[in-house]
Amino acid sequence: MADILERIVEVKRDEIRALKSRYSLSALEELAGAADRVRGFQVSLRSAVAAGRAGVIAEIKKASPSKGVIRADFDPAWIAGEYAAHGAACLSVLTDERFFQGHNDYLVAARKAVALPAIRKDFLVDPLQVIEARAIGADCVLLIAACLSVGQLRELYGLAQSLGMDVLVEIHDGMELEQVLSAQLAGPLLLGINNRNLRTFETRLDTTLDLLPRLPKDCEVVTESGIAAPADVKRMRDADVHRFLIGESLMRQPSPGQALAALVA
Repeated sequence: MADILERIVEVKRDEIRALKSRYSLSALEELAGAADRVRGFQVSLRSAVAAGRAGVIAEIKKASPSKGVIRADFDPAWIAGEYAAHGAACLSVLTDERFFQGHNDYLVAARKAVALPAIRKDFLVDPLQVIEARAIGADCVLLIAACLSVGQLRELYGLAQSLGMDVLVEIHDGMELEQVLSAQLAGPLLLGINNRNLRTFETRLDTTLDLLPRLPKDCEVVTESGIAAPADVKRMRDADVHRFLIGESLMRQPSPGQALAALVA
């Protein structure tokens, strides 16, 4: 399979040029400053775990490059309500249009429908995208180590924090972990370990478990992708991993919220 991540980042560069043609930096900063107050994304996860529950970031995703359309009857506000009613701590909303059929408006709609904090799930490689995330109401942004240098990671992380947002930093192997640690980001670090390789889209739950011994003690780990059955949740929680980003397995069900509740019961 071709390097999907590389293709996505190439498209993002075109999107960034278009964004810069639509907004000046000052105009986008003004929109970000006028956005709704930030909701505590990392705090919400922490509270769920402290109460003995799985801290679930429940994903709102219409499609993916590897699977095509996942949910045809796609209503972000309704899905957000389903998740909020069945124990999600946070929302993850895909805003990438080209590869995941997402949209910024989906995050706006989902966040308006419920009180949960939301992360903008996209491929951010430029400061303007981070400011745009806050402008559309994001409480957290995703930074994927695989498509950022150490310098970019540090810059975008600091910018997000200066705007009041939390940051989920995503890795999928040991080299990327070392890259993130070398950036010396302000902690406690919210670290997503993606069990799906974004270059090939192959998925292995052992990815999370193999990296655990190498993590800083104060690291707050989120296991991402491939969590499809209660046994997967139990396996992770038995290893002291209590934060999850779950999407595809829920989006295929008639009631995503009921599917979430059954998965983490």
